[in-house]
Amino acid sequence: MSSSRSSGHRSSRSSKGRQSSFTQLIESLRTHRVNTLTELCRIERVAASCENEEDAQAFQAPMTSAWDYYVNSNQFLTELRGLTRNYPISGELVDQAHLLVRNDPNSNRSWNLAWLCLVKIRDDGLIPAYAQADAWRKEMWGGRDPTQEEADQLAQCFEYEWTQAVENMLRHWPVAPTWY
Repeated sequence: MSSSRSSGHRSSRSSKGRQSSFTQLIESLRTHRVNTLTELCRIERVAASCENEEDAQAFQAPMTSAWDYYVNSNQFLTELRGLTRNYPISGELVDQAHLLVRNDPNSNRSWNLAWLCLVKIRDDGLIPAYAQADAWRKEMWGGRDPTQEEADQLAQCFEYEWTQAVENMLRHWPVAPTWY
C-alpha cells in the first residue's frame, strides 16, 4: 500500500516538475533568452513531444514569436554567416527570402520563420541568382570589373558554400515543422 502511495506521489511530483520545466522554457522564449538555432530547435522538439493539448498550445505563440525574433534580430543571418566564413552569405538573399515568405499565403503552414526562409532560399533558387549578382560586384574585385571567367568562378564558390550552409541548417529538422 505504501508503495502505491509513494509512486502516485512521485507521478504527481514528476508532472509538476515537467510543468515547471515547460513554464521555464516558455518564459525563455518570451524573453528571448534563447536565440540560437540549436536551442530553439531543442525547445521546439520539447514542444512537439507534449503529451497533452494544453501544454502543446502553451508553446505555440511563444515559439512562433521566438522564431520571428530569431530571424528579425539578424541572429539567423549571423549564424548563416558563421557557416559561410570563406564566402559570407548575402544579407540581401536572406532579406529576399524573408520578404518572399511574408508575401506567400502558404507560409502559414509553419510557425517557424527560419525554416520557412531556408526552404524558400532552397526551393526558389535564390542562391544561384544572388551568387551571380554578388560575384559581379566591383567591390569583390578591388573596384575593377571581373572577367566572365572570374565572376563565374567566384559565383560557383558562393553557391557551393551557401548551399552547404542552408542544407546544414535544414538538417536540424528531420521532420518539417508544419501544421499540416
